Amino acid sequence: MRVLADLAAGIATGAVEIVDLTAPLTETTPIIQLPAPFANTKGFSLEEISRYDDRGPGWYWNNVTMGEHCGTHLDVPVHWASGRDGVDVGQVPPGQLVAPAVVLDKSAEVADNPDFLLETDDVRAFEGEYGALPAGGWLVYRTGWDTRSADQEAFLNADENGPHTPGISVECAKWLAEETELLGVGVETVGTDAGAAHSFDPPFPCHSYLLGAGKYGLTQLQNVARLPVTGAVLVVAPLPIVGGSGSPARVLALIEAP
Repeated sequence: MRVLADLAAGIATGAVEIVDLTAPLTETTPIIQLPAPFANTKGFSLEEISRYDDRGPGWYWNNVTMGEHCGTHLDVPVHWASGRDGVDVGQVPPGQLVAPAVVLDKSAEVADNPDFLLETDDVRAFEGEYGALPAGGWLVYRTGWDTRSADQEAFLNADENGPHTPGISVECAKWLAEETELLGVGVETVGTDAGAAHSFDPPFPCHSYLLGAGKYGLTQLQNVARLPVTGAVLVVAPLPIVGGSGSPARVLALIEAP
């Protein structure tokens, strides 16, 4: 097909640039911390099996331990009670793993207020300037939070009142879930919801409304600042875990080289 040949040629010549939006997975990768009595996910760890030694002279390999929602990862409907009858991560249609994306940038506002919430009016203003949100595509919410990702304490930004990280208001989350044709929402923070979302009504509205509507969440994205406002295509590659509520994912963006 000419379209695929043109894409391959564009990648080979550099006319199409591939931007990695994935956070490296290490033992220091930040993970969400829920308060007692709630159970927490495991972080990432490697257990060496052999490395060119008497355990295996010609090969190196590891066992990997981590939770489904560790690092850059995909949330699917069954992750939340509102989406319990939806698809698990092993059932995500392949056609939904490659989709267009737009980037809505509120990093300046977040720099002044780590509890900043995206409102429906912000999205409508974006649409007024750049056109409608992409049907079957992603809204990537840029906050600049990925600059904190090497330090769990700074990334979670918690005090005695809980985490202080940016997110989306209850009304906006409901509107994005019910009034748009988006595939899902991507963020740079540890989860799609704001740090204070446990106190919202309903709690964790992005999870509740978006996953309940059969949409998806992408979290802990990096390098979003390198993407254009419109025109990017995301390639999201989770593990096809049967029955899984989510999966760490390699997330790549295809953009036209400047």
